[in-house]
Amino acid sequence: MSLIHLFFFFVGLVSFEAAASATSFSHGSRSILRDIGSNVISDHKDNAVELNATNFDSVFQDTPAKYAVLEFFAHWCPACRNYKPHYEKVARLFNGPEAVHPGTVLMTRVDCADKMNVKLCDKFSIKRYPMLFWGPPRKFVGGSWEPKQEKSEIIVVEEWRTADLLLSWINKQLGSSYGLEDQKLGNGHLLPNISDHEQISQAVYDIEEATEEAFDIILSLKAIKSSETGASFIRFLQLLVPHHPSRRCRKGSAEILMNFDDLCPAGECSYDSGVNNTLRNFHVCGKDLPRGSYMFCRGSKNETRGFSCGLWILMHSLSVRIEDGESQFAFTTICDFINNFFMCDECRRHFHDMCLSVKTPFKKARDVVLWLWSTHNKVNERLKKDEESLGTGDPKFPKMIWPPKQLCTSCYLSSTGKNIDWDHDEVYKFLKMYYGQKLVSSYKKKSDGVSKEEVVAAAEEMAVPTNALVVPVGAALAIALASCAFGALACYWRTQQKNRKHHHNPHYLRRYSSNYLVMNTFSNNESEREKER
Repeated sequence: MSLIHLFFFFVGLVSFEAAASATSFSHGSRSILRDIGSNVISDHKDNAVELNATNFDSVFQDTPAKYAVLEFFAHWCPACRNYKPHYEKVARLFNGPEAVHPGTVLMTRVDCADKMNVKLCDKFSIKRYPMLFWGPPRKFVGGSWEPKQEKSEIIVVEEWRTADLLLSWINKQLGSSYGLEDQKLGNGHLLPNISDHEQISQAVYDIEEATEEAFDIILSLKAIKSSETGASFIRFLQLLVPHHPSRRCRKGSAEILMNFDDLCPAGECSYDSGVNNTLRNFHVCGKDLPRGSYMFCRGSKNETRGFSCGLWILMHSLSVRIEDGESQFAFTTICDFINNFFMCDECRRHFHDMCLSVKTPFKKARDVVLWLWSTHNKVNERLKKDEESLGTGDPKFPKMIWPPKQLCTSCYLSSTGKNIDWDHDEVYKFLKMYYGQKLVSSYKKKSDGVSKEEVVAAAEEMAVPTNALVVPVGAALAIALASCAFGALACYWRTQQKNRKHHHNPHYLRRYSSNYLVMNTFSNNESEREKER
């Protein structure tokens, strides 16, 4: 081969490699741009919580976690993209429904390349990406950081470049020995809710989770299908607005209630996600509610406890917050809600039968509290037999009579085998304290560094209301009057309720206007409900 041929061969080879390189670079560039600008959402859901300027404070305010890691990054930054898998390896230990160590560390991230977050990133003096911070969640609320700042509980994470380094650094802060290979073995991270009287304080998060999950089930099954089921849903919201233990659930319930007539005319709701004015656009406990993990109600197996436990605690917490005049309304509302919207059919039927067994209207809130407690124990007794014979129960949380002696010795007058002679006055005191005042303690425990006034305000928000006076005929309107204690939104809602269409619905009046309500009204439309299902 001549030198000329060799020369042209070499030039051609170089040209080919350059073209291939250019093609590769061009494709890569388009891929990067496409990744940055794509609106396609991956099926994989990140464990780290994405924060922005609008939800930043609320997420840190409401998390049950004791500590938080906050990563500031930019989506265009290649190093940030390469670091994300490392950060996610650590986040999956602490965040989400499959968390191995839930409630310990909240893993979060903020995209500083998003224009809405520019001021937020400036408050933390972000000069490089990624940049990680550590501290108690409440210290991030309205917080900031300066390089020369002294005595700040928010500190910069110095060792973070790999998942191993980051977790090792976290372990040093916690005095723990967590590992990246840790697995959730039967939901091993459990709260000893029997031996530790204070653990009920964690249940406020489970009540929120259960409330939102119940709403999700109603939406997914399109369960509001008629004026009958619509009225049942409305009455339950009317109970939640003044009495739900969580302020954001009270507010979210009021927002749905104010708009319900427009969302579901005549009880016929639109569930089309492509339409703006539908129930799917609302969140009963607010759109920023952290989701996916039960705390107090966490079972030792994925299929145990969880939602059903949270729903029971919600009902107990509602019962201890009502006043005497609301007792019959609260009782029928809870019974009707379970009958219409609890989709475990056998459980629903059993609960329904126990509701039907009550022939005399309740006049005292105390009686509703004790009826629900007694009903819950009967359910536990029945399920205990089934679970023991079939081996389907939770081995670490077997069904039992509540409360156990460890929690309330004074509740027991005598106990012989399965026969228990209860002191109902002591049981009532215990239930009022356990599902009422103890839930407030969750706010007090999170109040380190918060002013006394803020603690008092939080406690008052969770306290049992004393100004609610409701009679069966005007139950919905009077509950709305009581809800004024919870803010302007509820008061506005009250004015909307005066002309609600369902107040003039003959079925509604027939069902709730009598002072001697016969519970058989629950079964009048049973065949219709079966058809709907």
